[in-house]
Amino acid sequence: MSTYAQKMQKIFHRYQQEVDPDPVDLHDVGAWAINEKLWEPRPADIRKRFAGDMADALRQEYRVDEKGRTYRANHAVRTTENGRQSSFWADIDNAPPEHMEKAFAQRRRQIVGDCYQLRLDVDHFNGLNPEQKQIPLILDFTDDVEELLISKHLGDEEEAA
Repeated sequence: MSTYAQKMQKIFHRYQQEVDPDPVDLHDVGAWAINEKLWEPRPADIRKRFAGDMADALRQEYRVDEKGRTYRANHAVRTTENGRQSSFWADIDNAPPEHMEKAFAQRRRQIVGDCYQLRLDVDHFNGLNPEQKQIPLILDFTDDVEELLISKHLGDEEEAA
């Protein structure tokens, strides 16, 4: 039995085969899938929907501190107990240090996971196209972060003194 995600993937690949193999806006795929009766909305769990909407809203809340740094106000820590995954949210301005340490570690692991997958994807694409100019990938973001800090006038204050 296939998962919902696998069913969605099959719809996408069928669209590419039957309609257009070029890059496509997923709204167009959705309109086609609905018209072809390949997809219909799933029943909604109201509490799950609320939690998802609230998480989206909390992720979007930013504040500016007295030094002009824009920071994300709310942070989640994901836990799994008895096979059930939960997210516990806190406001950074009054969260316990243990919560923030876990939240930052989890976000860092997400970034590492994204970089790992990006490396595999770039290597695969370059391997498929050895005769073309290879797409480079630099995963050291130190200079990028420093440039953003400087552009926002948030560089190292000790160096500026």
